[in-house]
Amino acid sequence: MRKLLVRLSIVILVFAVTASAQKRNITEKDLFDFAWVGDPQVSPDGSTVAFVKVTVNAAKTSYDTSIWSVSTSGTDEPRRMTSGTRDTTPRWSPDGKFLAFVRSPETPGTGAAPQLYMLSMAGGDSWGFTSLPRGAGGPIWSPDGKWIAFGNSATPDEIARQGKPAPPPADGRETDVRVITRAVYRSDGGGYIDNNHPNHLWVISAPKSPEEKPQPKQLTSGAYNEGSFVWSRDGSQIYYTTNRTFEPYYDEIPTTEIYSVPSTGGTPALLTKVSTGVGGLTLSPDGSKFAFTASASQKPVLSYTQPDLWVLDVAANAQPKNLTTAFDYDIGGAVGGDSAPPRAGGGGGPIWTADGKALIERYAKEGRANLGMFDAANGKMSDVTKGDQAVLSYRPTRDAGKIVYTRSTPTVVTDLYILDRSTGTSRQLTKVNDALFSKLNLTEPDDVWYTSFDGKKIQTWVQKPPNFDPSKKYPVILNIHGGPHAAYGYVFDHEFQWMAAKGYIVIYPNPRGSTSYGQDFGNIIQHNYPGDDHKDLMAAVDEV
Repeated sequence: MRKLLVRLSIVILVFAVTASAQKRNITEKDLFDFAWVGDPQVSPDGSTVAFVKVTVNAAKTSYDTSIWSVSTSGTDEPRRMTSGTRDTTPRWSPDGKFLAFVRSPETPGTGAAPQLYMLSMAGGDSWGFTSLPRGAGGPIWSPDGKWIAFGNSATPDEIARQGKPAPPPADGRETDVRVITRAVYRSDGGGYIDNNHPNHLWVISAPKSPEEKPQPKQLTSGAYNEGSFVWSRDGSQIYYTTNRTFEPYYDEIPTTEIYSVPSTGGTPALLTKVSTGVGGLTLSPDGSKFAFTASASQKPVLSYTQPDLWVLDVAANAQPKNLTTAFDYDIGGAVGGDSAPPRAGGGGGPIWTADGKALIERYAKEGRANLGMFDAANGKMSDVTKGDQAVLSYRPTRDAGKIVYTRSTPTVVTDLYILDRSTGTSRQLTKVNDALFSKLNLTEPDDVWYTSFDGKKIQTWVQKPPNFDPSKKYPVILNIHGGPHAAYGYVFDHEFQWMAAKGYIVIYPNPRGSTSYGQDFGNIIQHNYPGDDHKDLMAAVDEV
């Protein structure tokens, strides 16, 4: 028996060495074969998750997006639900019999707009049910499943023309001249801001078959954007946020106005005006409170203001309560890598527990992004997820007893998991990059805390080349994040793995000014940037 065990051990060892030798280093071209999981949505009965799978298109010029589903049991392979290559935003009907989603034109730049589509779980092809100029997006089902709210940015003139081409210029000449009338006219990564097409709230009857031809109805209008649409629990009202200031960036203290409008149409009514930037409203189970994340307004303005978790009564002139003033980390925060889903990032925001006594929300702490549960009365926090990871998007089952979430680590791009809150255990539901990554020789970074010039502790990660030999010398790359209020951490970064595969040691620190270390650490560089943060970076090189 002993000889047999020795032979088996030798065979296993040889197999492991051979398998390792067959792996190769990651290259720049591997990025074309990555797949991403985004915007997970749980069916009402909790049995299925619909999500967006993102891949690089065949021409390697853009991304394809399609809607897939997977069982929450973890025993089945994902299956594709929609045939389009630009399908996003899956949203289940309250009874789970239909899935609404957004389909964009297959060929970008043709002038066609994304529209709402419907897919029946009974079978058959999906069908479109909007055809508005400038399209439709962000579908939200009413509680009874009879209506869908969505956003549209068409002007009254475009709506009146209903897709007919605009009349030619009066002088007959086309021009590419852009007239700028506001101080802030572009956004980083988003290009020019189109202030002539504010987003407005619409509703449409939810069709049950392709033969139904419902007509959409516009509920809001005017010169200002509206968003964060939330149905009241009885479906009679829709709440939304706006800022009716022509150039709000000049205001030292940001403001948000919260309105309600009858879902059947009527005059919007101002509920309250609060002195902070509100977004991503969620409604408590009894419909009496909102929850949201926002940074507290400071005067004078700070370079960095840590985001907190707030609750607000659904009542006229109510003012929000900050639940997390004593929690010194970033509520709703994240850590930055280069491989988050490039399309369809999707769900997040505060999740109410079924009894309305607590809220589940992501927070960033020391280069990690996990989910925490916060008492809705006093903000006391307990962990929902733990570990060296970044939770990217997440959505609950109907009773919030389980949470589906996408997760990234330094060696995992994104995959889908489900967490059972009653047991605290997670189960992996997808393995979208396993076939590729099983061939790659990836390395885990070292997490190093070091003492900077003035005694302050700073965190950095050190990515070593595959098959690192400590007796050899290697060239070093110091990688510095932008922002400056941002953070590196436990998330996949193709660039760092690629540099390490080329034989470099990569150092990527979070110097003072970085997020996920508290308010004082983040704001310490105000009026001193660049400055001591540079010393932190040089100290990281010395430490390594």
